[in-house]
Amino acid sequence: MSATVVARSETLPALAFDVEKIRADFPILREKVRGHELVYLDNAATSQKPQAVIDAIVEYYETGNANIHRGVHFLSEKATEDFEQARQTVQRLVNAADASEIVFVRGTTEGINLVAQSYGGSNVGAGDEVVITAMEHHSNIVPWQMLCEQKGARLRVAPMNDRGELLLDEYEKLLSERTKLAAISHVSNALGTINPVKRMIAVAHAKGIPVLVDGAQAVPHLAVDVQDLDADFYAFSAHKMYGPTGVGAVYGKKALLEAMPPYQGGGDMISSVTFEKTTWNKVPHKFEAGTPDMAGVIGWRAAVEYMNRVGVARIAAHEHELLEYATQMVGALPGVRIVGTAKEKASVLSFVIEDVHPHDIGTILDQEGIAVRTGHHCAQPVMERFGIPATVRASFAMYNTREEVDALAHGIRKVREVFA
Repeated sequence: MSATVVARSETLPALAFDVEKIRADFPILREKVRGHELVYLDNAATSQKPQAVIDAIVEYYETGNANIHRGVHFLSEKATEDFEQARQTVQRLVNAADASEIVFVRGTTEGINLVAQSYGGSNVGAGDEVVITAMEHHSNIVPWQMLCEQKGARLRVAPMNDRGELLLDEYEKLLSERTKLAAISHVSNALGTINPVKRMIAVAHAKGIPVLVDGAQAVPHLAVDVQDLDADFYAFSAHKMYGPTGVGAVYGKKALLEAMPPYQGGGDMISSVTFEKTTWNKVPHKFEAGTPDMAGVIGWRAAVEYMNRVGVARIAAHEHELLEYATQMVGALPGVRIVGTAKEKASVLSFVIEDVHPHDIGTILDQEGIAVRTGHHCAQPVMERFGIPATVRASFAMYNTREEVDALAHGIRKVREVFA
């Protein structure tokens, strides 16, 4: 760790968890929507950005814009240093053993595709199996379907119960000598279920099976330690944790990354190129072909630092209290059914209203300035499992309040009045 990184982190004061002061750091929350105060409850899709993140991106473009890893001039060296310090910041966030285990990608989706095509392409063959779960986002389904089609392998799916909890005994039964990898979500984006991924990883490892974890919905809301989990791969995105869109990371154990072939070819991922042969750069650069989103990565660093100042544990506690309050308030409304009632949940409240399509609910709530997500949430198999076409999803972040939950409940009452 460079002295610059230590000095920067030491100069950032801790923030007391005062939700109103936190809200003041997010400029968009001062916006009005259709004449109402904005109530933003679509955080599972993307979170809003604090001024510190916006400022970091602007500062990069105003004072430090240059390509990285290639130049010997001042701006290139400064951009490279800032970029690699951001990698160290993300490393510490998830407690990776080494910064080289953090590969920057466009987001969780690209991270999963990287592992599917690079690790999966090298280790999955005809007759082999990949195990996923019934609550996966499409991003943790489709890449494995594509791989299985390419290789003549089989995709197996671990089921869940009516509460939206995985049936762990059934998951374990699916793991066999044919299983070459398990890919599981840490937190369901459609249901909010927190899966016991540490136990699931241990069960797979006992049979020699590596595990990828989709952490897109976990890292913004939970303290994640990839070494404690013993995850082989862990993918996550910046934009769901107060950072910019279009950037994310996949963590991989160094030995696995070193053994994997590159995912894409181009500049910076090479050691040498001739017309006869190309040799690869060391990890993580082997997987980072082309010019990356430098501004996005530097903005992500500011987002992580902001979360650290507030405190991940305090963010989680605040969001859990909001989720419990919302579950009580919304669940008590007539005609409302909550979808996903697992004992362990994070941040997400999905529901339906009897005889009202979720898109109509979302439209009426929007008229009240309330932003929720409606649809299948890129989790169509989850909707099929519960026998519904879609849900309304309210999802919470550190800046949401009880008053906003009250506004949601009031909006739902209005929906009932319209469709009475």
